[in-house]
Amino acid sequence: MPMIWLTVPAGALTDQGRATVQQDLAAVLLRWEGAPDTAFFRAHAWSYLTERPEGAQKTAEDDAPRFLVEVTVPKGALSERRKAGLVEEATATVLSAADLPPDQALRVWVLVHEQPEGTWGAGGSVVRYADLIALAKGERTDA
Repeated sequence: MPMIWLTVPAGALTDQGRATVQQDLAAVLLRWEGAPDTAFFRAHAWSYLTERPEGAQKTAEDDAPRFLVEVTVPKGALSERRKAGLVEEATATVLSAADLPPDQALRVWVLVHEQPEGTWGAGGSVVRYADLIALAKGERTDA
């Protein structure tokens, strides 16, 4: 049950990129988490797009658009290898959505937040990582 937030300057994404980037990023996140490609897991991979108004993002150097991807997953869901793959593919996805070349990768920052066990709730209950693993393996159907 991961979440992903993309914060961008208004107008930084192409029309096509804006239309698809949220689902694309959610799919990237689920793939690197190792979640099964099922309707349940796709429906519970929430993706947010926040567009900041012109002038809301700057650096000390220039006004070129920068992109922030924040990912929240249960602690233990991503190994170091999976985190690295997620960061690489999320960066490429955002660059593509903004029609920027790979040499602009430093414009994209990806922050991975790992939610400690027992601190994630959904449907009125605490969601445990072991419960998600059981769902992924088809051992539970009561989510």
